[in-house]
Amino acid sequence: MKAKIRVPFFETSVKNYIYGDAVLEYARVADMAAKEYDVDVLFVAPYTEIRRIRENTDRLIILAPYMDTLRPGRGIADVLPEALKAAGAQGVVLNHCERPMTLTAIRKTLDRANELDLITFVCADTIAEAQAIAHLHPDILNPEPTELIGSGKVSDMNYVLEVVRAVKAIDPAILVEQAAGITTAQQVYDFIMAGSEAAGSASGILKSPDPLALLNEMVRYTRKASDELARRTR
Repeated sequence: MKAKIRVPFFETSVKNYIYGDAVLEYARVADMAAKEYDVDVLFVAPYTEIRRIRENTDRLIILAPYMDTLRPGRGIADVLPEALKAAGAQGVVLNHCERPMTLTAIRKTLDRANELDLITFVCADTIAEAQAIAHLHPDILNPEPTELIGSGKVSDMNYVLEVVRAVKAIDPAILVEQAAGITTAQQVYDFIMAGSEAAGSASGILKSPDPLALLNEMVRYTRKASDELARRTR
């Protein structure tokens, strides 16, 4: 059974800004924030750290940054889905701008992930690409204009509103996240209040003067948005 994700959630990764013990320290701070604010935090972990993070955290939902579709056997340089799950991954990121995929490859990889009950977190660039991917029914869709990733510039709010509507019109069950260019906790809050079911940041956190403090604050503002949304529906 796939891990259950409560909304709004927060997502982060380390890309290759840090490695080794620094990744575990970052993951532990994310885990503590998840517990302190009772927020689900998705953590995209380097392959080399998946097992160590799984064994040293309690609340993180750990995603691998990519996987191939091969099955046990030959394929020494490929990423085996079963091995990721055995290491502790609960999901996988697909079609990130740093590892783009064709729609055919996305579909085949989604099928393999679903076989193993791995959460599928798929990135898209344009609204048109998000709509095409929505027809493949991933669990999470992260529409983020490629030129904004790591830029410190966030998506226009009209883009956020339009892409959420476009995806939900195709499959209301898909969770929609905004992440490109987020550098402040207030942006996390604003995107969730605008209709995103999650927000995320990697470069924006790790390039900041105090990454661990900012990570905690962004998770706190996810909780703040959640509480505000709950008040509005009473």
